Formats: sequence, structure tokens, C-alpha cells
Amino acid sequence: MSMSMMEDKQENRPVFEPHVSTVYGPVASWRFGQSLGIDLIRDVSTCSFNCIYCQLGDIQDKTMERRYFVSTEEVMADLERSNWQQADIITFSGSGEPTLALNCGEAIRKIKAFTQKPVMVLTNGTLLHQPEVQDDLMAADQVSIKLDAATETGLKQMNRPVAGVTLEKIVQGAIAFKSRYSGKVSIQTMFMPTNLKEVDALAELIRRIGPDEVQLNTPKRPYPLEWNVDSRGNHTGQADYPTVALRTVDPETADTIEGLLERKTGVPILSIYRKG
Repeated sequence: MSMSMMEDKQENRPVFEPHVSTVYGPVASWRFGQSLGIDLIRDVSTCSFNCIYCQLGDIQDKTMERRYFVSTEEVMADLERSNWQQADIITFSGSGEPTLALNCGEAIRKIKAFTQKPVMVLTNGTLLHQPEVQDDLMAADQVSIKLDAATETGLKQMNRPVAGVTLEKIVQGAIAFKSRYSGKVSIQTMFMPTNLKEVDALAELIRRIGPDEVQLNTPKRPYPLEWNVDSRGNHTGQADYPTVALRTVDPETADTIEGLLERKTGVPILSIYRKG
């Protein structure tokens, strides 16, 4: 296990900082059962979005630049030490947008070969227009694409993307990916009072993309006021770091949205309040 060393200035002796694993969980997911998380970023929260509800809090590195963060070898070593056998699914998410990692495709293929378990990638879709990113995701069994807004104004309010990201580019990327991909494509939508007015327009975008499923969520996890790697997993209860609760959508409103989207899109809807 790799460790970094700091010096204790009071006693002038080395103090070892514990290794932070790139693998976490399994954690309970309302959509997928027991989910083992894979974090290809880990050290600094990094994303092309800075969503107002993000369980990671304010994103530290807001970027569209793909690069290597942690090696695939380190991920595999962490996986071997984890309780991966207890997982129903392996989920790429973690400390930001997983497709920003240049070794995303390599890690998916190696983890699938090692565990023989289904692999899912949670993505905000901002890089799906790139053919090389599409190639990286081909080995995954399921790709879940975030779509919270149906207008450019809504995208800026909810997701606060980096410069150059547009809603139309995300939608076109999702359509292009879906046309090539043989696995399951789902749309994950976070509903808050902020985007309720966009439900009808969102239905039109869902029809254009043609996913296999839509997952309706509302922010049950509090918003951290500072970066903490523990925020990668479930922290619906009392966290060991400062957080604030977010405004959620009530079950009655969620039922209304679910019914409307199902009628207008013909796509199966899975809701956090009514799971199936």
C-alpha cells in the first residue's frame, strides 16, 4: 500500500498519511442494489459541471481537459483489497466526471475481466460527442447520462458547466453514443424546484435521445461545505463534515412528473420515490 509521509514538527518524527483507496463501498443504491464505486480521479474533485446539488460540494477543478489522475494498476490493486465480491454492480463515479480520465476505457475492461460483474458509468455527457470517449465506454454494460435541464438557461442554473459546454452538444453527443452502443442507456434527472418548469421540454429531449430508461431523482444527500473524499459514497445521515440540506421534490410532485414523462416519451420511468 502506497503511503505519503509528513513530518510531525512537535516530536520531529515521521507520521504516515493513510492511503485513500480509489475503490469505495459497496454502498446501497436505490437504482442498482449494492454498488461498488470506482474513482479514477480521487485526490481533487474534478468535473466539467459544478452542479448546485453535487454531493461533492463545490468542484475544485472545473475543466474539460482529459488526463491521467490515478493509474489503472493502482485501481486494480485497490479493487483486489476491496469487498468487490459483495457488489451487485461496479459503478464508475467518484470524485468527478469519470470520462475525464484517459484510462477510463482501460479500467472498465480490466475491472470487468477481473470481477465478471456488470459495469456502469455515471456521466454528465459533456464529453460524449468525442469519438474516443464513446470508444472508452463501449465495454460498459450500462451508461447513465445526466440530463437535468431542457434549456441553456436551466443548464447554467442547475449544472453550471465550464465554458464551451452547451445543452445541444450534450444532447447530440448522447444521440451519437446511443446509435453506436449496444448496452443499456439511461437518463438520470435530478428534480428540484429550480427545474420543475422544464418538464415538458425535457420530455422532448428524452424522445430525441431515445434512452432505455429514465431515472428520476431528488437531492436526498446534503451539500458539503468543503471537499471531503468521504462524500463519494452515501451520506444521507450525519456526515463528519459540514453540510447543508437541499430543497427536494415531494412524492406527490414526483408522481406527477413520472406520469407526464411516461405519457410523453413512452420510456420506462424509475423514481426514487417509487422504485419500479
